[in-house]
Amino acid sequence: MILEHADGDPILVLDEDQIWALLERGRFGRLIVVLGQRADVFPINYATAPDRSLIFRTAPGTKLAKLAINEDVLFETDQISEDTAWSVTVRGTAQWLQSSAEIEEAEQLQLRPWVPTYKDNYVRVIPSEVSGRHFQFGPHPERELGEGTGGG
Repeated sequence: MILEHADGDPILVLDEDQIWALLERGRFGRLIVVLGQRADVFPINYATAPDRSLIFRTAPGTKLAKLAINEDVLFETDQISEDTAWSVTVRGTAQWLQSSAEIEEAEQLQLRPWVPTYKDNYVRVIPSEVSGRHFQFGPHPERELGEGTGGG
């Protein structure tokens, strides 16, 4: 995917289609869950579903327990190369998949755990807001110095 920056601007605000194209190529990100005054960040691998939601697998534990109490989540993924970078954020609601039909649909995505452990719980993140930026690296711009700025 080639992202065109207008007028040499090093920062490109991505539209929804560009964001989902990047999410579909990605596989790893961070899930942020807030409970009370405490925010926790969980690294996850994920897949995108055809309905533009995110699916991840998890074992019973802290992440699943926190999602049962507060289903509002934030997800972030990014990629950095030698001359560009991008970052995408998804704000949404986490839904623990319970029905056989939902689980079967999630299994069609062929999402596998990072490590050989049992992660039999599927969670869908239903987006309410997506945002993203693409960055073009380059030299730091020089400031034009004028009167009163010490430059002459």
